[in-house]
Amino acid sequence: MQPYLFFGGRCEEALEFYKSAIGAEVQMLMRYSDSPDPMPPDTLPAGYESKVMHASFKVGSSVILASDGCGGEESKGFRGFSLSLALPTEAETERAFNALAEGGAVNMPLGKTFWSSRFGMLQDKFGMGWMVTVAPSAESKPA
Repeated sequence: MQPYLFFGGRCEEALEFYKSAIGAEVQMLMRYSDSPDPMPPDTLPAGYESKVMHASFKVGSSVILASDGCGGEESKGFRGFSLSLALPTEAETERAFNALAEGGAVNMPLGKTFWSSRFGMLQDKFGMGWMVTVAPSAESKPA
């Protein structure tokens, strides 16, 4: 399975934010105006031709798909799931958590848990839920 996120007109802004916040790498971006086939009449709001029809971006080894969608209505938040980001060190985890939280809301501050030296939950400024944690190290896994 692969997540496909709809940003309601803010996809390009979200991609730029994730590039700076967590080192996302945009692999592909196609605008509606780039489509080889025209969109059916009355599918897109006026001015939406320059919006993102389809994009893919990579975070670590995960590829996430994204779009502005066709509705033009800004996302009011993603519900029912969060993206989980596991990083190798406490410093990287703290940096990513703080960057993602900028302009968003912290649901659970970054702190020590029984499963990780750092774990926290937040909703970024686009309404995307995140769980950010220090990945378990090979030394801490039972043999």
